[in-house]
Amino acid sequence: MRFRAAEAALLLVDLQRGFLHPDGFVAAQGRDVSACAAAAAQCYALARAARAADIPVIWTRHVLRADHADGGLLVTELRPRLGQIGALAAGSADVEIPAEAGVQTGDFVLDKPRYSAFFGTALDVVLTSRGIRALMVGGVTTSMCVESSVRDAAQRDIRTFVVREAVADFDLARHAASLDAMAFGFARIIGANQATQAIAAGEAAFPLA
Repeated sequence: MRFRAAEAALLLVDLQRGFLHPDGFVAAQGRDVSACAAAAAQCYALARAARAADIPVIWTRHVLRADHADGGLLVTELRPRLGQIGALAAGSADVEIPAEAGVQTGDFVLDKPRYSAFFGTALDVVLTSRGIRALMVGGVTTSMCVESSVRDAAQRDIRTFVVREAVADFDLARHAASLDAMAFGFARIIGANQATQAIAAGEAAFPLA
């Protein structure tokens, strides 16, 4: 699978305080967010590299109405605890991308109501309007919003490259299983060094592992 910077964008999924910071709703439930914070730092470095190469940077945030009326089964049956604690509510600190991410005016920031970056957002329009047929992907969590987005990208015949060090989960087994699933049928899993080298070079080929 060939990466070409001229047809690529960097997609950074849900790097928001609720998933990354010790005062966010995830940590408040007793989950360790340190792996997600480390992955976020890798994502921020990729964003800087992408901008230097004139590759569009797209950030997503998982955001629901303050009353969760648009949350559907996610907040009522699948993950009811989210509704009970008011997680991902518009206007809350949990949905904000940290200042250290360095989001720039020319970046795209898309709010989504479900796991996939394509569902209920303008992502398809952004990609089509700019002729983007490849995505380099980082973000959290690997097994939920990252994998959902990667699967949807693959169904659109978008070449997708997941940066191993730039994704993370709260559970290592789930993280590993998700990487295996994506590598099997939806994306190439590449290292951070491979990603930055491909961005700088403008193109690279990643064979089937």
